[in-house]
Amino acid sequence: MSIIVTDAGFAPAPERQIPALADLSDQDQAVDLSNADDPEALVPHLSRLQLIRVAFPAFSDGRAFTIARRLRMLGYKGQLLALGPVISDQYAMCRRVGFDGVEIPDEIAARQPEEQWKFRANWTAHDYQSRLRA
Repeated sequence: MSIIVTDAGFAPAPERQIPALADLSDQDQAVDLSNADDPEALVPHLSRLQLIRVAFPAFSDGRAFTIARRLRMLGYKGQLLALGPVISDQYAMCRRVGFDGVEIPDEIAARQPEEQWKFRANWTAHDYQSRLRA
């Protein structure tokens, strides 16, 4: 089981089967990307995809941040979720690069309760630039 985190807080993730990029068909409306997949491969599919999840295999691997930004620059307008062991301290950066939220394992949700994530929901205020301007 996993938890979807958005600016509004926690919600249970729905049970669903989402194909990997290599298994994506012309009928699929969702896809899972690894942190090594090239988002350019999705260009022909972006208009029909409603959900893209980008894997964070470890909280210390930031390649998914770049993939999210590239997807938004390519024009993707659907839901974009970070998937994996993201920590609450990374939530502001996730939102800043274009993720709509994160899907985390229950174990992380237990260690980092909803209040820690909601504190960072005002993600535009949690960057060093805004602190320098103050």
